[in-house]
Order: sequence, then structure tokens, then C-alpha cells
Amino acid sequence: MLKLEEQQSLGEASCALSEIVTKPNRSLTLDLVRRVESVSSTHSQHHGKLTVHAEECFSSRTTAEMMLSCLDLESKDLFSKCDPFLVISKLVESGISIPVCKTEVLKNDHNPTWKPVFLNIQQVGSKDSPLVIECFNFNSNGKHDLIGKVQKSLADLEKIHSGREGENLFLPTLVGHDCENKILKSKLFVENFSETVQHTFLDYLAGGVELNFMVAIDFTASNGNPRLPDSLHYIDPSGRQNAYQKAIYEVGEVLQFYDTDKCFPAWGFGARPIDGPVSHCFNLNGSNNYCKVEGIRGIMMAYTSALFNVSLAGPTLFGHVINKAALIASQSLADEAQKYFVLLIITDGVVTDLQETKDALVKASDLPLSILIVGVGGADFKEMEILDADKGERLESSTGRVASRDIVQFVPFRDVQG
Repeated sequence: MLKLEEQQSLGEASCALSEIVTKPNRSLTLDLVRRVESVSSTHSQHHGKLTVHAEECFSSRTTAEMMLSCLDLESKDLFSKCDPFLVISKLVESGISIPVCKTEVLKNDHNPTWKPVFLNIQQVGSKDSPLVIECFNFNSNGKHDLIGKVQKSLADLEKIHSGREGENLFLPTLVGHDCENKILKSKLFVENFSETVQHTFLDYLAGGVELNFMVAIDFTASNGNPRLPDSLHYIDPSGRQNAYQKAIYEVGEVLQFYDTDKCFPAWGFGARPIDGPVSHCFNLNGSNNYCKVEGIRGIMMAYTSALFNVSLAGPTLFGHVINKAALIASQSLADEAQKYFVLLIITDGVVTDLQETKDALVKASDLPLSILIVGVGGADFKEMEILDADKGERLESSTGRVASRDIVQFVPFRDVQG
């Protein structure tokens, strides 16, 4: 209820959260500054120090993995087959249930065994919090039939697993004005139950892991003539940043705090350097053998300089820069360095070497590497959505190898700007 305007300000301090959490003891001491305005000028006075300590708050890092199965499921209709799936919900104080997990639908199976499900203890409340596990028969019209259900906690499900005894499903049935639970012969079994501790981002930082930032910039001709204002590469004399500069700055500003030497590999692709053929991976700083620049400012300067020293060309190929980044990550892994690499690719258009890019990504999926693709301009980015395997199956190479994990995140810059 304190009225701040009536209080005397002793000073203020500001910093990025990353500046605190990257310190070994997660503490940072800042100077308190008070701005004093006089008729002639405004100047700052130092008024003591402020120490900020950061702690990570979490209910539980533990995740339970379960494989569930059912036996003798009943068909809801005389002539229809059973296409079962499970919905696991948590019960809240008001008595309503909130779905937290769902299995896949298994076609025509009265004794189904579903793929493992993962439940974070924090997600469900605690190991003793009641969960409702409902078994439904899938209908294409969306009106799924309830076959039966059980109400158990994670602790109960662990006991069912260790006892190897199934739990009978029940079905709420209206008898007169009352609702009774009809016990069914169908049973739920817990085939596997295990718990794992999930380490957090801050755990890795505390363990000495460093993030290393890398950037690759699209210099293909589809960006437009850099000397004209309608080009995505136009350097505005007023100092206003173009989309490429904004993406470099916004992503780099976040990541640079986690990189101790702040020396970043920076490349361009899809352009013809002076007196040379089109290159799909050239050092942004113009050097023949050294790709690193110092800080975000170094990337910005190298980018501006490159615009005056290369001719925009094409096509748009990602494979070369991904393989270059993967090589750096694999060398780091061989040296047993505690480093994780993030490659930012900024592009304006459709990738020409889609299969080669997939091959490079599948090959890199075992390495300490993530790739953030930022799409600038108004192009159709459907192929980028394919590379970002969030909405479907993992990427597959031309030899049939499936990526061990999804390492790509695609973001259209127009969706996040501002």
C-alpha cells in the first residue's frame, strides 16, 4: 500500500537475468544509481550496491515413464470393432478433471498395449495426487465412447506394476436417481514404470556448459539489390535496422551472455565474393582461414562490410553451412569440451537443396548442436516447416536414417517482430 511517489528513491540498478545465472554462485552485485537533474544537465550519482541472487524454483524434476495396457476390452456396439485410446487427467480441488496426457489410438485391438507415456510429477501435482485414466473407443465424428476408467495416483500405478495385478475398469452407471460404478471384467495393467530426474538448463550452466553462437546469412539475389530501399539487405542511412540486423541482434543478445569468449563464427551463403565463383559458405569477415568475429557488434560490422564486397547470386543452399557448423560441434565433442552450439540461419526464401539439407540435419542430430532458422520477408516458408519437425515425423535422410532428435526450430520473423 506504499505510495512510491511519496518515498525517497535511494537508487536503481538493472541487468539481464542471464548475467546473474551465469555467475558461478548465481549472485551479481550491481551499483545503485540515482539520476540527479539540474538546470544544466542530468548526471548519475552512485548510492551503494545491490546484490541479486537467483534460485530456480520447481516442485519436482522427476518424470514418470509408464507403459499401459488393457485386457478384454468390451466393444461398445455389437458389430463394431474396438479402437481404444487412453486419456489421463488430473483432479483439481473443484472436482473437475483436466487432461494432461493422451495415448495413440490402436485400431481393432481388444487387448491393447500403448507406447510409453511420460508424466512430470509437477504436472500432476504430486505422486499421491489422484489421476483419472479413461479408456475410450475412437469415433471419427469426435464423439468417443467411454469403455471404462480407473482412478489411481502415480504411487498406486507403481504398486500395480510391482504386483503384476491388473486393475478392473469401472463404468459410471445411472441406477434410478443415483450413479453407481459398474465393475467391468476389462483390466488395466502397468507393464513398465520408471522414474528419471530431468536436469534443467541452469543445471547444465552450473556444471560448466557454455553456449556457443554461430550465424549464417542468406546473400541470394532474391533479397533484392542492397542499394535499393525495398531490399531486405538495405542499410538505412538513418540507422534503422533491416530484418537481418534485427534477427542477429535479438538472438545474439540473448545467447552472448552464455559464451565466455564472445567470439562467434559468422558465414554468408549464396553470393559471389570478388573474383570468385558462387560460394555457399564463405567467412563473413572476408578472411580465407578465420571465420570468427568479436561480439554482436563484430557480426554487424562484418555483415555490412560483406554487402559491399560480394555479389548476390544463388541458389539457396543450407547444406554447406550446416555441415560446417556440425564439423565445429563434432571437433568440440572429440575434445570433450562442455560446449553446446546454436546456429542461427537467416534466410528470405525457399531452400533449393531440401534433401541435402535433410541429410545434413539427420547427420548432425547426434551432435551438441541446435539450429534456429529465421525467415525474413514475405516468402512462402512451407519447406522450413518440413525442416522444423514439430508437426510430424522426425526427418529422414536419403539413406533411410531417421534423425535421433529434432534439432531445428523455424520462426517467421514477421510473426515475432516487436
